[in-house]
Amino acid sequence: MPTSKHILVVDDEEGIREPIGVYLESQGFRVSLASNASDAMACINGEDCDLAVLDVMLGKDDGFTLCRDIRKVSEVPVIFLSGRSEDTERIIGLELGADDYVVKPFNPRELLARIRSVLRRATARDDSTGMKPASQPTFGGWTLDVANQELVSGEGVAQSLSTGEARLLQVFINHPNIVLTRDQLLKLSKGREANAFDRSIDNYVSRIRKKIEDDPSKPRILKTYWGGGYALTCETD
Repeated sequence: MPTSKHILVVDDEEGIREPIGVYLESQGFRVSLASNASDAMACINGEDCDLAVLDVMLGKDDGFTLCRDIRKVSEVPVIFLSGRSEDTERIIGLELGADDYVVKPFNPRELLARIRSVLRRATARDDSTGMKPASQPTFGGWTLDVANQELVSGEGVAQSLSTGEARLLQVFINHPNIVLTRDQLLKLSKGREANAFDRSIDNYVSRIRKKIEDDPSKPRILKTYWGGGYALTCETD
């Protein structure tokens, strides 16, 4: 069974945040809720989110600033919610890297349709990056189940992966024993020009190591090399 997509909903109004969460869970999603920017970033850094729904106005916080902070560590798709319909605000959100913009009040079915559309576009983008089509490549005693977005041990124990983790692992598997810089990894995994110092790669590598290494502090499979590069140092199939 495919892994449920994980949606982060960030809104300071409980009367909006909670119903959205309940509705999305009823549609088969895994949902995390946050009422402020601090809790939202904690979720982004500690969880495997596939999409974030952000309110533009978060009390003392600012959804636009939160989006900028998210973009420093993650490429998770973002949909903005706002009570304003001005074109200027919508344009600012899109320029910050948001994938869509929904004006309040809205029908939950519309938000659901937007979420599914953005997730489909993200999947299509992943498919356009030239990844090897093998559905279950193996490396270092592990199997990457691409279809179900899972990492399976030699004993058959499965761990779910975020979209970013699965995409990055595919890049490493397609380029075994080759040192790749952050910039190369970003371009290969996301198909876009990117800043070489984008920390999202470091974040994903750290998460992957926790899942595949016996001792993540002394990695033997996914190693770091001087100058900011990483390499998968094992044979793949």
